[in-house]
Amino acid sequence: MTGVGVRMRGALRGLPRMLREDLWTTPVDPVPPMGTPGSPVWRPVFGMLLTLGSAALALAHVSDLIPHGAAVAEYAVLLVVLQSLALVAGMWRPLYAWWASLVLMVVSVRIAEPVMTPGELFPWTGPEIALQSGALFLLTLRVHPRRAVLALALTLLTGLASSSFTTQAHNYSLDVGALTVVTAVVIAAALRALRVARTELVEQSELTEEERSRRTLLEERNRIARELHDVVAHHMSVISIQAQVAPHLVENPSDELRENLAGIRENAVEALAELRRVLGVLRSEDAVADGLRHAPQPTLDRLDELIGKVRSAGVTVVTETSGRRRPLPPGVELSAFRIVQEALSNVLRHAPGARARVEVGYHSAAVTVRVTNTAPASPGRPAEGVGHGLLGMRERAAMLGGELTHGRAPGGGYEVLATLPLEDPA
Repeated sequence: MTGVGVRMRGALRGLPRMLREDLWTTPVDPVPPMGTPGSPVWRPVFGMLLTLGSAALALAHVSDLIPHGAAVAEYAVLLVVLQSLALVAGMWRPLYAWWASLVLMVVSVRIAEPVMTPGELFPWTGPEIALQSGALFLLTLRVHPRRAVLALALTLLTGLASSSFTTQAHNYSLDVGALTVVTAVVIAAALRALRVARTELVEQSELTEEERSRRTLLEERNRIARELHDVVAHHMSVISIQAQVAPHLVENPSDELRENLAGIRENAVEALAELRRVLGVLRSEDAVADGLRHAPQPTLDRLDELIGKVRSAGVTVVTETSGRRRPLPPGVELSAFRIVQEALSNVLRHAPGARARVEVGYHSAAVTVRVTNTAPASPGRPAEGVGHGLLGMRERAAMLGGELTHGRAPGGGYEVLATLPLEDPA
């Protein structure tokens, strides 16, 4: 019991601070900007309707503050105008607007009670109930449900206290008013929960898409690393064999030559072993990878074979080569072939019935690869979209210090252009 009492005393001591933070200092939820997830596209229309509704409530509420048949007093007009402005201000400052509405409600009740005739609703008339429900509705849309419940409780307690000091008998409206404001708070809390859930769903979808893109990027980089591993391993093996055979090609080689060639072979073998040890873990263990483990990596010499397969799939492909065709660095050959391969695959997937054109240009310092296609024959299928294939092509070009551009071509087709430098990007 002692521990329970200590916790209760601590909770009571912290209650004023909690109330001050929840009902005054803690800011409300910001309104999402237009165009962002959860942005209230209905806000301008709602603001206009709220302004018209508050003006109508002001006109109806004036009669509650003056005796029947008397002239309209200035203080009554000022009070209802302030209450209506407080309701409209709830769209931008709902917490402070609710406080203003609560204070103005107390003033309105004290002014209206002496002039009311027996049988009228007290302390909340119809317009007063609408004003308080609207203020609580706008507040609940922007704060945590716990804070909304505290505001609701304070509103009900204030109404109850206002009904305690009367000069005549009245038809009390606390039950009707309480039911109305509670309903407003429940509806607003449900709408806020729906908005929060929708925003979290959009954010989670964006995170999932970002994670999927990151995973795809890593998979593509692993694939590129596996292919380059084969290219580098092949050349290191050739260096090792040439260093081993070279002494036998020279008549009476000197000891210094034998020693240097042996060092070259030893370093090549050591580098090859280290390369296989580090990059070998990138090898996939599935059956497809095992079947391709020792297959040579493709080059532009196999471009005609690739285009023949695409033509057999029903796509009309035209090729054009400019410049003097010559051997290229292995990485450039491999990347150029893969870019053409992926671009033609995108034509098959996203542009059925389109005609494709492949252009390879040999220049002094770079090789260019350009793949274009006409508009698809089926208009219902999209002809563009940044997918995994474009991501892989961009990675291959960036790895070599080159550039890759893509986008719609005139006439509704699509174009992919890659520029791969022949020199080391470093």
